[in-house]
Amino acid sequence: MSKIPAPTKIFVYGDFYVLHPGHVRFLKFAASCGDVLYIGVNNTRPTLNYPAPQERVETLKSLQLQANVFIIENNLKTTLQEIKPHILVKGKEHETRPNPEIDWIKAWGGKLLFASGDSTYFSGELISQKQVDLHTHWIKPEEFINRHDCSAVTLNRIVQGFQSQKVIVIGDLIIDEYVNCDALGMSREDPTLVVSPKESKKFLGGAGIVASHAQALGAQVNFVSVVGKDEAAEYAKNLLSQYEVQSQLFVDTSRPTTLKQRYRVADKTMLRVSHLRQHEISLELATEIENTLTQLIPAANVLLFADFNYGCLPQGLVNKLIALAKKHQLIIGADCQSSSQIGDIARYVGVNLITPTEHEARLALRDNNSGLAHIGNQLIERTQADTALITMGASGVLVVSKNQDPTSGLLTDLLPALNPVPIDTSGAGDSLLTITSMSMANQATPYQAAYLGSLCAAIQISRLGNTPIKLTELEKVLQ
Repeated sequence: MSKIPAPTKIFVYGDFYVLHPGHVRFLKFAASCGDVLYIGVNNTRPTLNYPAPQERVETLKSLQLQANVFIIENNLKTTLQEIKPHILVKGKEHETRPNPEIDWIKAWGGKLLFASGDSTYFSGELISQKQVDLHTHWIKPEEFINRHDCSAVTLNRIVQGFQSQKVIVIGDLIIDEYVNCDALGMSREDPTLVVSPKESKKFLGGAGIVASHAQALGAQVNFVSVVGKDEAAEYAKNLLSQYEVQSQLFVDTSRPTTLKQRYRVADKTMLRVSHLRQHEISLELATEIENTLTQLIPAANVLLFADFNYGCLPQGLVNKLIALAKKHQLIIGADCQSSSQIGDIARYVGVNLITPTEHEARLALRDNNSGLAHIGNQLIERTQADTALITMGASGVLVVSKNQDPTSGLLTDLLPALNPVPIDTSGAGDSLLTITSMSMANQATPYQAAYLGSLCAAIQISRLGNTPIKLTELEKVLQ
């Protein structure tokens, strides 16, 4: 009787951050080289923008290649010794590079095979080619930097102080979902664009990302908000935990957790769908939140209101928290968004910093005619704030202060937009509020704080979706 030969084992490995056609062709080629295919996924994840190893394993399994897909928990050499593949397949591009695996697999008679030259793609380019060379097109406003002593030495000193801060964030938590679609064309029945969803990704938004920015920049953060009793709330809790944010999320069964969906085709948002309720929280719930913050505020340095006007911050609660924070000498920053909803930044009386858009500033004063510097001064007088940063999109930020800058002697100055080629403008205001307030708590002038905040906003809009800005990222752009 002839002996049945052992099945030929094929092994491939890689990161597989983005599964593209080149990967699929490569894997099918490898599968055709033997009987049993093993696919090892590197246990790596450069940032939270990249899918986790287990997510990549599930994606590879969905190809139904009848392969053994697993995460490489040990080093590669140990994994190869355990499997003892007959053939190790690598991409053609590795043929002219060092391949230490050759010596390892020779021990059991294995051989190295390079895949034929099918078209391939670099995963980093597919994630976003625009994110490569991040600062190539950024503007460096030398005159503003010189006027207000925004040297790298000065700004680095301010930034290093973030790690000793205790920050409290309160406001509306939002989950942002991006749904990437293929455009199929126009409907024959009516003038409607028809799309086919391909994939979706969720991000933490609203006050949640404000808290996450502060944590990623080195501060110790307590985040307080209101959520529904639903899947989105659980997703938010898990993500906040990943970002190491201490959170107290109060459940309000009368509302869902706010979810905003953006349907995108070819890097453009075609439609937004918001799942939300906008009524104020109950007096009982407001009292619970007040009691929680009464315990936290005395030990903090910064209090941030991230108000999206979905009911989390009734006026009575706002007034009490501002009074308590002022008593304990916290820096208080407030943002009150009024895009698709109605808000009023002027209701934050007594704070140190407000960051309205030009539309929000004019809406609060009901003034569409006066010059913007006058609007800023009127808003400071109305709110008794120390500083107003009025954001103007691609035109930059108007910094208005009630105190003269010690370096320039100015009360008002324009800081141009630092990143003129945004990928996604969502979250720019959140990062501006966070970093500017934290900088002011480290004795930065309003102009130095605004410059640091604008740098972080430039980082934020250089990528799709809200992800926390890390201290290392800010230090890099300061270089």
